[in-house]
Amino acid sequence: MLKLEGKVALITGGNSGIGLATAQRFAEQGAHVFITGRRQAQLDEAIASIKGQVDAVQGDVTCAEDLDKLFESIKAKAGRLDILVTSSGVAAYATLDATTPEHFDQTFDVNVRGMVFTVQRAVQLMSEGASIVLVGSIAGSIGNPGYGTYSATKAAVRSYSRTWAKELAGRGIRVNTVSPGPIDTPMMDGASEEVKQGLTSMIAMNRLGAPDEVAGAVLYLASADSSYVTGAELVVDGGFMT
Repeated sequence: MLKLEGKVALITGGNSGIGLATAQRFAEQGAHVFITGRRQAQLDEAIASIKGQVDAVQGDVTCAEDLDKLFESIKAKAGRLDILVTSSGVAAYATLDATTPEHFDQTFDVNVRGMVFTVQRAVQLMSEGASIVLVGSIAGSIGNPGYGTYSATKAAVRSYSRTWAKELAGRGIRVNTVSPGPIDTPMMDGASEEVKQGLTSMIAMNRLGAPDEVAGAVLYLASADSSYVTGAELVVDGGFMT
């Protein structure tokens, strides 16, 4: 039996990295998958790589009009939403001295504001048994020089997850966080080999993670396998924080 047979899922940032790997895994497990992202070309490539029922809606999670269009499309085509995965995110290097209002606002707008108002709209299409998985990061739990703003946004993700788990429990909606460590995604493309090797040396398993390995954890939290799990943070970091 497929784990997500007949389920309707939305994955923001589903056009690359962890979001795309999750969309592929969900479709393989029988879900009708909706993905969204800012770049139509990447969405087109993503659709071609997903084997199963998938729809793509171009948009920016920081734009209210784009979010309205997204959920109107889901309602029109599927009528409901069973699973939400918030995978849209940005990370940019800036020490405290170099942090500008623009850097701060952009990071929080995508990683926190966009997430909040995506979830707010999503729950209107959800009923008992639905699941929300927020993609956080171990950066929200550790000191991360040069990425203070990014780390703060991921700490906010974890905090919202715990609060929403209690707020939505009465409606039968579970909310959990997946917090990856260093994963070999497009977000890592800008890092030098020296940086990658330095990260790898800090990981107990001595390698970067693959997006599909995080997708497996997301699938667990999205499916009935985790029916008694809510408000939890599942760390997928190869032993980085061990």
